[in-house]
Amino acid sequence: VGKMTKLEDYLEGIINIFHQYSVRLGDYDTLIKRELKQLITKELPNTLKNTKDQATIDKIFQELDANKDGQVSFEEFIVLVSRVLKTAHEDIHKE
Repeated sequence: VGKMTKLEDYLEGIINIFHQYSVRLGDYDTLIKRELKQLITKELPNTLKNTKDQATIDKIFQELDANKDGQVSFEEFIVLVSRVLKTAHEDIHKE
């Protein structure tokens, strides 16, 4: 494998952050609500509003948990990542 590009590095970083939180409780490759809350409050405090508010976390969790199994898979998590990226992109153009 050749040297990873900056983008490949960032993509791997997203996967690593997901795993850093998903391995803590329950299934090692999904996020339960508590893990999602920890990830959001620690990793996205400047990006998502009201992350300290449990109702906000509940709403985000419900939106992401597409199959309603009470946990967020990586596939479900990348929906949040894409939303955050889209907002960040829009914000850059506002500056």
